[in-house]
Amino acid sequence: MIEVLEKIIDGKLIAEKVISEIKQELLGKSVKPGLALILVGNNPSSELYVKMKSRKCAELGYHSVVNRQPETIAEADLLELIRGYNNDPSIHGILIQLPLPKSINEMNVLEAVDYRKDVDGFHPVNAGRLMIGEKCFVPATPAGIVEMLRRFDVKTSGKNVVVLGRSNIVGKPIANILLQKNKNANATVTVCHSGTENLTEYTKKADVIIAAIGKANFLKGNMIKEGAVIIDVGINRVESPESKNGYKTVGDVDFNDCYPKVSLITPVPGGVGPMTIAMLMKNTLDSALGRIYGS
Repeated sequence: MIEVLEKIIDGKLIAEKVISEIKQELLGKSVKPGLALILVGNNPSSELYVKMKSRKCAELGYHSVVNRQPETIAEADLLELIRGYNNDPSIHGILIQLPLPKSINEMNVLEAVDYRKDVDGFHPVNAGRLMIGEKCFVPATPAGIVEMLRRFDVKTSGKNVVVLGRSNIVGKPIANILLQKNKNANATVTVCHSGTENLTEYTKKADVIIAAIGKANFLKGNMIKEGAVIIDVGINRVESPESKNGYKTVGDVDFNDCYPKVSLITPVPGGVGPMTIAMLMKNTLDSALGRIYGS
C-alpha cells in the first residue's frame, strides 16, 4: 500500500515502482523482451507516444523496433508487415499506434496482430477473454487504473463505480474488469456516455468515478458526492495565456472544483498517463515469459 499525500493518487510514483519491479524481475533472466512499435503517418502526438514507449524499452533493456511508415502505405502492405512480426521469435509484443489513416481499416489491422503478441489488448480474442474473465492481455490504460486503485487500497467490491465514456480503449475494458468477481473488482458498474440522460443522478451516487470522455474540465464538484474517488483519464489541450507555449494540459475533471470533496483524485498530468506505458512494459514482459498464452 502506498502512502497517500494530500488526496493525490500519484501515477508517476506508482509507474516508477512498476518499472522497478520489472527491472528486478529481469535480473538473472536470459529472456530479452521484444516490442515492435508500428507508426503510420506523422501525427505529432503519436510520434511523441512512440518515442516515450521506445525510451522506456531502452531503459529496461528490451529489444525494441520502431517501424515508421508513410500515411500512403497500402493496407495490404501494412498487414504483410504485421505478419512478419507475428513470425519473428525476437518480438513478443506488437503495438499499432492509433489512430491510423482513414484509408486503412483499423479493425483489419488490429485483427492481423497475433493475439498472443497483442500487448495492447485490442484484438477481439483478448477483448472477448477480458469480458468473460479469462486470462488475456488487458489494455494498458485500464490495467493501469486497476493497479492504481489496488496500490492505494481503494476498495471496489460492492461499491458503485461510474465510468464516463464507452471507448474500446478505456471505457468498455475498465467496466468489464471491474465487473469481474474478484477482490480488486466486484463493483456495481454504470457506464455513462453521450446518450445518458440526467448524468448527475449517476455521478452523485458513485463511490468511484472514472472519467474518459475527452471533454476538458467536464466533471464538476457539484456532480460528485463527498468522499468520492476520481480517476481522470482525460488529456485535453486548452488555451492558457500564462503558459509559455500558450496552452496547458487538463483532464476531463475540473480538478480544483472537485478536490475539496474527494477522498482521492488523480492529477493531469502525472496520473493515469505514466501508468499506461508502465503497464505496456509489463504486458510485454508477461508475453516474453509466456505468462498469458504460454511460450
